[in-house]
Amino acid sequence: MLIEKGEGETTGARRCRSRERSDEGRDESKPVEGGTRPKGDRGQRGVGKRGRAIADGDAERPLLRRRGQPLIFQNIIIKLMPMDRAELTTEQVLKRDIPWETYMSTKLITGTGLQLLRRYDNKSESQRAALIDDDGPAYAQVFVNILRDISKEETVEYVLALVDEMLAGTANARRARLFHDSTLSGSDTYEPFLRWLWKGNWFIQEKCCKILSLIVSVRPKVHLENVPNGNATYSKSTFTSINDVLKGLVEWLCSQLKKPSHPTRAIPTAINCLSILLREPCVRASFVQADGVKLLMPLISPASTQQSIQLLYETGLCVWLLSYYEPAVDYLSTSRVLPRLVEVVKGSTKEKVVRVIMLTLRNLLYKGAFGAQMVDLGLSNIVQNLKGQAWSDEDLIEALNKLEEGLKDNIKRLSSFDKYKQEVVLGQLDWSPMHKDPGFWRENITNFEENDFQILRVLVTILDTSNDPTALSVACFDLSQFVRYHSAGRIIASDMKVKERMMKLLNHENTEVTKNALLCAQRLFLGAKYASFLQA
Repeated sequence: MLIEKGEGETTGARRCRSRERSDEGRDESKPVEGGTRPKGDRGQRGVGKRGRAIADGDAERPLLRRRGQPLIFQNIIIKLMPMDRAELTTEQVLKRDIPWETYMSTKLITGTGLQLLRRYDNKSESQRAALIDDDGPAYAQVFVNILRDISKEETVEYVLALVDEMLAGTANARRARLFHDSTLSGSDTYEPFLRWLWKGNWFIQEKCCKILSLIVSVRPKVHLENVPNGNATYSKSTFTSINDVLKGLVEWLCSQLKKPSHPTRAIPTAINCLSILLREPCVRASFVQADGVKLLMPLISPASTQQSIQLLYETGLCVWLLSYYEPAVDYLSTSRVLPRLVEVVKGSTKEKVVRVIMLTLRNLLYKGAFGAQMVDLGLSNIVQNLKGQAWSDEDLIEALNKLEEGLKDNIKRLSSFDKYKQEVVLGQLDWSPMHKDPGFWRENITNFEENDFQILRVLVTILDTSNDPTALSVACFDLSQFVRYHSAGRIIASDMKVKERMMKLLNHENTEVTKNALLCAQRLFLGAKYASFLQA
């Protein structure tokens, strides 16, 4: 509801209306001082200094209606609220008119910079590409200077959109090297991108992340230790070396995987940049130290859409790169990465996804207990099925052949009890044949005594911690088998409070769990003499 003139109208509202009348004849063709205006947008008039500040995006405090403030003034403020920059597109940003002359008059850009920008601005993509081919280092310098010296978000967004367009396509690596040209040796190329990465809106952050990842990845390796004029800052730290720059990038990427700034674009952007950066050993080290490996696990699952297939592929690429770094492999060995990878490859038909997973499995085959896990997960049959399909990628075919040979060696080398231990320790209990094989229990019952009955204690822990009905059922059955086949099984199990745990599981909602808990409880009550008469 609008207030009629003269009815409860405050002095502020009358001033506002007066400014509207006085501004009606103003020339709108002149650029706004220090600001930007989309093409064809004549802006908002008559709101005074505060209104213009809000329209330019300079006022970041929340706008609240004060007591007694008229609705007419409140409506003007609401109309001038800036759009949500999280949803900006590059195409929208590149349609803006930037007042470069204003920036030159305030000495924020040089005359040479202005000439370069006039030649580049509002040109077609092919014309811009030709200009970059002719004067690439000069444009790289101008773009870095603008990002360093100008704090206007709309202008920063525009320049980042130009750089992003410049680095797109097949020539991206060659053009990214322009930012390391010798003519820029006196500039701290990384500092503006790092600063805006942490303080900008989502559009700015996304562009900075992609651009900086690419620029860093193509840097001359002789400059590994130093950032030019290394004064880049983030939070309370000072970026003085490329290693610190990479750590800052990794920290931001991990923060996006933990708490995405954008609901649909943050995680794909972070994974895409990680797949570029993890090629470097120092980035792998930073990523592991930041506890980033576990953040990849939820993303390894069968994909259904084209977007999710690309995300799955790039996540697999990250895991493959980490498989070359031993501390990362140590973490992967304690996670459920292997079952996830196997599950994905079972249902995937995309060659690039199958390829990156098979290359990862080939790397892990002879490391730690991975080979035994692969045997237990039935990878041999999966490899055989994949070999029967027509693949065009030679690396994939070679990986399948090596996995086939390696899995055969693992099957020969591993004893049945070794495989059993891996199954128990990883908590991946299933009804594999050995559990109900009397020969297995007779031959290996004394092996359960190793390390103060460690395997038996893990089985008991599974009873307390697992929510998987199959794992609980198998654990109950195996404990009943131990009571049956070990001469002191009843006493040892009683000391570990197995009987009490079985009584609790008799109330479990799953019938398979209650059945095997009852069997174990009966054998504990009857003792070894009569336990053999009870059938599973």
